[in-house]
Amino acid sequence: MELGLVGLGKMGGNMRERIRRAGHTVIGYDRNPDLADVPSLEELVGKLKGPRVVWVMVPAGAATQSTIDELSELLQPGDVVVDGGNSRWTDDEKHAEELKAKGIGFVDCGVSGGVWGLQNGYALMYGGDKDDVAKVQPIFDALKPEGDFGSVHAGKVGAGHFAKMVHNGIEYAMMQAYAEGWELLEKVDSVTDVREVFRSWQEGTVIRSWLLDLAVNALDDDEHLEKLRGFAQDSGEGRWTVEAAIDNAVPLPAITASLFARFASRQDDSPQMKMIAALRNQFGGHAVESKSEH
Repeated sequence: MELGLVGLGKMGGNMRERIRRAGHTVIGYDRNPDLADVPSLEELVGKLKGPRVVWVMVPAGAATQSTIDELSELLQPGDVVVDGGNSRWTDDEKHAEELKAKGIGFVDCGVSGGVWGLQNGYALMYGGDKDDVAKVQPIFDALKPEGDFGSVHAGKVGAGHFAKMVHNGIEYAMMQAYAEGWELLEKVDSVTDVREVFRSWQEGTVIRSWLLDLAVNALDDDEHLEKLRGFAQDSGEGRWTVEAAIDNAVPLPAITASLFARFASRQDDSPQMKMIAALRNQFGGHAVESKSEH
C-alpha cells in the first residue's frame, strides 16, 4: 500500500526504511529537505491515491497540532491520519473530533523500539475505530516485530497513547531499579567486577531483560560510567502516568519515585543517573551529557 510519512528523524527515518523493505510505497516529508522525498505536505498528499493514510511522527504538542491542522485542509473524506508521536491521549480525542467533522479518520499509535526498531521491529499500541485501523493494518504489520506479538489494537481513540504512556512509566521504574542496584554494587569493596555481575544476570535470572542487555552494552563502552554526567531528562510521559494515577486513585509508588529521582538528578551529579542516561542513550539514542561539557 501507499503511506505518507511526516517526520523523518531518528524514529521516522528508520520506520520509512522498514516499511519500504516490506514492499510498501512510502512518501516522506520532513522540514529538513535532505531527508524529504517531497518539498511540502501538499505535494505529499497529492502523490497518494485515495483513500490516503498519512502517518505523523513529529514532536507532541504544537508541532503535531499544526501538522494535523494542515492535513485536515488537504485530505478528503475517507482518508486517515495516524499520530505515531508521543502525544498525550487527551490530545488524541481532540484531534479525532476535529478530523471527524471533515470525514477524516484518526488513529493514535504508541510506538516503542527506539533506534533498534529498524532491525528488531517496533512494538505498536494503537487506538481508534476498527474501520480506520483496518486501513492502516498493512503498515502496522510491516512495522511490528516478527511473530505473534508486538502489536495491539488497544481500544478507542487515545488508548494507544495511553498504553504507551504506561509502558514508559514502567520503563522509568525498571531503569531506576537497575541503576540503584548498580550504584550499590559499585559502592561496596567486596564486589570487584560489577560489569561482570550485570553480565551474569543476562542468563537464568528473573531480572533478565533487554534493558539489562543494554546496561551491559553501556558498561562495555564505559565500565564505571565515568564519562557521563549523572543527569537524565524525562520525556513527559512519566509525569502524565503519575497524573493519570492520581486522577484514577491508582497507587504507583515505584514509577512515581523513579520520576522524582530524575528530578533529583538535575540538582546533583547522581551515580544512579549515569546508568539511566546510559540506558536512554542505548535504546533510544537520547543525548547524554559528558563531564567534559561541564
